Amino acid sequence: MLRNPLVRWGIGASGAVMIAAVSYFFLTGITQLIAYGMAVMDLVVTPLFLKYAAEQ
Repeated sequence: MLRNPLVRWGIGASGAVMIAAVSYFFLTGITQLIAYGMAVMDLVVTPLFLKYAAEQ
């Protein structure tokens, strides 16, 4: 299942969307910006880690 790139990127995107939604609705100021940064990192890094896990 993790060998499929759509699954890996979908998992990363779903986590990023959840973080961004919580940030938008519940956080303000610098905390909100930090959470947006975390969402971007989640979108990029999670698929890479899952790809590595699928290769092992």
